Amino acid sequence: MSVDKATVAKIASLARIKMGDEELERMVPELNNILAWVEQLGEVDVSGVEPMTAVIPNHLRLRDDVVDADPLTGGGKRDDVLANAPAAEHGFFGVPKVIE
Repeated sequence: MSVDKATVAKIASLARIKMGDEELERMVPELNNILAWVEQLGEVDVSGVEPMTAVIPNHLRLRDDVVDADPLTGGGKRDDVLANAPAAEHGFFGVPKVIE
């Protein structure tokens, strides 16, 4: 795959980036080099490699999910919170209609 000046101009337009003719000409070979490198990566055999999210093994430290663990910040406060709302409807905050 290769890009030309018109393609770079369209990408710049979609990204809302203003570029002059000289900048567009400079970007054509740079983008072509990047696309060639990505195509080269596609040729690598990774059939025996397991997918991973990081180079080192990470384990998330999770806490027990306890409902109402803290009496000040736990559940059961819906009515108190909605008392501050300018408009409450069916147990939720009422907001103005955005889409007609």
